[in-house]
Amino acid sequence: NTFFSCLISPVVSPARLRPIKLSDRTRDGFSIKREIGNRAGEAITLNNIGRVYDDLGEKQRALEYLQQALPLNRAVGDRTGEATTLNNIGRVYDNLGEKQKALEYLQKALPISQAVGDRATEAIILAGFGKVYSDLGKKEQALDYYQQSLPLLQAVGDRRIEAKTLYRIASLEKSRGNLLDALSPMQKSIAIIEDLRTKVASPELRRSYFATVQDEYQLYIDLLMDLHQENPNQDYDKQAFQISESSRARTLVEQLTEAQVDLKKGVSPELLTEEKQLFQALNIAEQQRLDLLNKPGGFSENKLEIIKTEIKKISHDLQTVEGKIRNESPAYANLKFPKPLSLEEVQAQILDDNTILLEYYLGEKRSFLFVVSKNDFKTYELPDIATVEGAVEEYLKKLKNPSFTEISEGKALSEILLGQIETQLQGKRLLIVANGKLQLLPFVALPFSEGEEIKPLMADNDIIPLPSATSLAVQREQWQKLDRAPKTVAVIADPVFKADDSRLGENAIQISNSGDLSKEESLLRNSCQDFERLPETAKEAQEILALVSDSQKFSAMGFDANYDTATNTQLKEYQILHFATHGCIQDNPRLSNLALSFYKPDGQKSENSLLKLQDIYNLDLNAELVVLSACQTGTGEDVKGEGIVGLTSGFMYAGARRVVVSLWSVNDTSTSELMGDYYRQMLEQNTNPIAALHQAQLKMWNTEQWRSPYYWAAFTIQGDF
Repeated sequence: NTFFSCLISPVVSPARLRPIKLSDRTRDGFSIKREIGNRAGEAITLNNIGRVYDDLGEKQRALEYLQQALPLNRAVGDRTGEATTLNNIGRVYDNLGEKQKALEYLQKALPISQAVGDRATEAIILAGFGKVYSDLGKKEQALDYYQQSLPLLQAVGDRRIEAKTLYRIASLEKSRGNLLDALSPMQKSIAIIEDLRTKVASPELRRSYFATVQDEYQLYIDLLMDLHQENPNQDYDKQAFQISESSRARTLVEQLTEAQVDLKKGVSPELLTEEKQLFQALNIAEQQRLDLLNKPGGFSENKLEIIKTEIKKISHDLQTVEGKIRNESPAYANLKFPKPLSLEEVQAQILDDNTILLEYYLGEKRSFLFVVSKNDFKTYELPDIATVEGAVEEYLKKLKNPSFTEISEGKALSEILLGQIETQLQGKRLLIVANGKLQLLPFVALPFSEGEEIKPLMADNDIIPLPSATSLAVQREQWQKLDRAPKTVAVIADPVFKADDSRLGENAIQISNSGDLSKEESLLRNSCQDFERLPETAKEAQEILALVSDSQKFSAMGFDANYDTATNTQLKEYQILHFATHGCIQDNPRLSNLALSFYKPDGQKSENSLLKLQDIYNLDLNAELVVLSACQTGTGEDVKGEGIVGLTSGFMYAGARRVVVSLWSVNDTSTSELMGDYYRQMLEQNTNPIAALHQAQLKMWNTEQWRSPYYWAAFTIQGDF
């Protein structure tokens, strides 16, 4: 409970990164300590509660609890606790912008920590002084305190705060124009971060920790690009590109590496049983949530909150168990995770003469575009993230409007993103790596000028978004070990969602129509509750299946489009796996899902009706292509430093070479049209899946009925080319 710990968030669960409430257990424990007269324990608990409220942004409540803890620390003679509490009060005042009050409390805390020999707290207080003086613009004093803090941090082994202190030293030196003096502490800070993240076994916790240190990577890239401007022949720009790669999709890369081994082999049966039970509990809780949301006549918000709390608890327990499994796993212990690719490795392993990598790094003050071809490398400066994302949001709003057709209105955004390199792009395949809201932009719909004519970028370029260049290299290594699947396509479509579905025959139950959904809304393939039948998905499936001989295809429609089918190991025999149904993206990525049949032919409800992300990770596929013909399947939780965590990453882990997903709620009829032509391009014309998608989209663009990008631009394809 120290002032500086706010500056370097510990490895925490995703739940800690969202608003939480103090648990009844915490309050009960506090009450018990007070009742039995455990004043030392009471002080510690008050201090902890104050810290929680500070983390939640409730600064005044934080001060109330911390000010209650302080006299108790003094009354029981806990001088270490007193220093800690003073330090935490200083932290709150610093966060409130009351710098002089923060200094006042830190000045009280420092001599106490020195007197009791608490070097760890002393180091943190000194670093706290550094931060406050830095905020006050007193750079010399700030540096002095940081330099005093460093050897103490190293002596007590507090590497997280050491990394943050080195980062802040680098930031100060850079702000003073001392670029080379900033370089060494910045390199040391990143080296510590890189080491610390490898010690976190749980992928989710690793992602959470990595998200807290993205400012460090941003500063490092910015520093290297400043050095490149001063010394253009020293390859600082190449180093900046590698740091950009190092800051992206690291957990996905490691998970793709894990997918090549059996992590559960050699793990205790008790731990595996606990994991299975938690998966089952999570499924039950999520089904209870859905049943409550779909309850006729409405539902109790209180009951919903209870279920949501239970889901969070189970998810947290599951993260813990998954971490234990990795720690026990002999296979995990022997894994060698790949390092992020260097510029030269990207050019050698990823690119050919017809392919260009456009890697965007959006920063707070300025952004960068790294353009990599087989034999060339250039960098360009772009506006800050707020400017870029503002332009992206404005254009996305237009793209999602069915009446919008004038893509020339995206010219300003296109100029920002491509204006400096337009002449380099003609006829090239473009690999797009981005961060922030740029990940949600369909580059296929950016306007591109050809003489006086304006066309979508896809008219001249195949476009492939990627989490990172390194992730593609790992995928390729995985695919080189697999034999091609023997059969062509498996289609899962048109599930039975409602008790009054006519396919239930005499087992159908008449239910009242809530009337909440308009006709247009009911024809969108997006829903997390109140699933409506999508009539065009059956037509879409039949058109695809008609292109393939009986021996080369598999069909699961209606009742057969169920959980058991979607998780059947026989799907590994098919090169293409096509889902046509509702998609649901949740705040908790584990629960994002594809909706499958809710009912059996006899009218009984299916035990499992949702193919969740956690289920997808457990699939064993050998698919050249997975198509998720549903809404928003390319979206998910955008985690800083990782990118979008959702269904795409799950299918890649499961063994998909490429995944087609959508970026917004798509229309049922237009999607059916697009998919029919997409598969004709692939299966009749033998067109590459990437080029085939763009050809199908271009055909819709050239058709008056479907000209609006709303109908076709949502679909994008990720993976190998």
